[in-house]
Amino acid sequence: MRRDDSVRKRDLVVEGYHGEALGARDLAWIQKQVKERHRLTRRELSVLVCKRFGWRRPGGSYAIDSARLLLLRWEKRGFLRLPPPMRKQPVRRPILDESDDMPDFRRGVVDGRLEVRPIRDEERPRWRYLMRRYHYLGDGGDVGETIRYVALEGGKPVALLCWAAAALYNGPRDRYLGWDSATRKRRLHLIANNVRFLILPSGQRPHLASQVLGACLRRLSRDWEVRYGHPVYLVEAFVDVSRFRGTCYRASNWIEVGQTRGFTRTGSRWVPNGQPKAVFLYFLHRHARERLVAVEEERMKKREKNVARFDPSSLPLQGEGGLYEVFEQIPEFRKARGIRYKLPTILSVSACAVLAGQKSVAAIAQWAREQDPEILRHLGCRRGQAPSETTLRRVFQRMDIEEFDRRIGEWFAKRQTLAGQGLALDGKTARGSANGDTPAAHLVSAVSHDERTVVAQVQVDHKTNEIKTVKPLLDPLPIQKSIITGDAMFAQKEIANYLVEEKGAHYAFIVKGNQRTLRDDIESLQMEAFSPWGRDVR
Repeated sequence: MRRDDSVRKRDLVVEGYHGEALGARDLAWIQKQVKERHRLTRRELSVLVCKRFGWRRPGGSYAIDSARLLLLRWEKRGFLRLPPPMRKQPVRRPILDESDDMPDFRRGVVDGRLEVRPIRDEERPRWRYLMRRYHYLGDGGDVGETIRYVALEGGKPVALLCWAAAALYNGPRDRYLGWDSATRKRRLHLIANNVRFLILPSGQRPHLASQVLGACLRRLSRDWEVRYGHPVYLVEAFVDVSRFRGTCYRASNWIEVGQTRGFTRTGSRWVPNGQPKAVFLYFLHRHARERLVAVEEERMKKREKNVARFDPSSLPLQGEGGLYEVFEQIPEFRKARGIRYKLPTILSVSACAVLAGQKSVAAIAQWAREQDPEILRHLGCRRGQAPSETTLRRVFQRMDIEEFDRRIGEWFAKRQTLAGQGLALDGKTARGSANGDTPAAHLVSAVSHDERTVVAQVQVDHKTNEIKTVKPLLDPLPIQKSIITGDAMFAQKEIANYLVEEKGAHYAFIVKGNQRTLRDDIESLQMEAFSPWGRDVR
């Protein structure tokens, strides 16, 4: 090797995950792992790289797929030599036909209302079959982070949608947002791309496309955060102007920001296709543009160092009154045959992972796999093995969330000694919880003044109001001599009598001018005559 080549290699700097710069020493470390570990697979190498440089997704899980793509790119440029692939050719899923045994979509709301929801695992073959049959681009497969939706009307599927990771290069979008290359790399995960939108033959009616699109957008960011651990602030769509006019996007207030140059990516090259596409954008949050353009203070670099180091032994799990005992009170909904992990064990592992900073199911499963067998046994795993991501998802999707929330709230309340403390009654609507014609979930919570924690909460039925939820919310809580505060909604005689006579608590509610009779009664008491520190005034 010539001297100038060695100098050039020593000064080499490559671009890593989210634009992080790696030098020649980092590449040498990666190459050393390949040489010393003879049976190392490419996926295992990707995991080692993520651990070494702290590459994590927003939800806390390792960015394994992104690391693997970077390793392949560096190998093509001659910086590394990777282990040989385990499979010579990618495994392609067979193309299903209508004669194959494919479960249909589960019936949704059957009274004619529109329901838009993510598909279930068993519904994927039917979704792929319909997309290949009726969409001119076919199924398309999964591209990075992906969520597929189905729209049901009267229990029958009328439309299909697929949202995937945003396009890496989108000139009209980047110019509209004012993005440079560095900002795009940091913020691209906050954008989703509408890669497929299909109205089925059974859904041919006026205004259906815009209604389906609107219902899906109202829940998209929430679904994305549940599955991948981060929200979505902007969505994009590419419309082939030679085939469509983008009417449903325009009717849903999307913004057309320009057209692409008409190139298609083939392998590592871009070739012209002569078919430019119109680019449409839609903001999912009123401050979305500011959040997409803002410069992160610390960026996501070294996330491995920022993840909380949590010691499971510090959590009051075992023993009388421990959290494990609370989890045992939650009813088991699974059949006894085939259960490998008890429900309290799964909940204990998940609780510790969340306290350690994990925000997604994939991150929780990854955290569990990295723990020592002794820690897992302490959490209830008899074999010292962690539950898989599939097991966690299946449990979370089917368990009684309201019962879980009630049990945890009671446990917190007992440990905080609420007697004599302050509790605030607060009602909030969960943003993004609406689904089509289904109204958003409205919750009433009891929040501790001192600890600022939610000790109990209940959902308000859409046929009633917050007033009817106070008694079921506070019944299980020991609030003797506590001070319950709330806004004018709770300034009701029935609630006041319940707090004083049945719970032995005090109250401090706001009274507005529209409660004229109550306001006149208070003014007639001439409260200004009492000392502000008087103990006899309730």
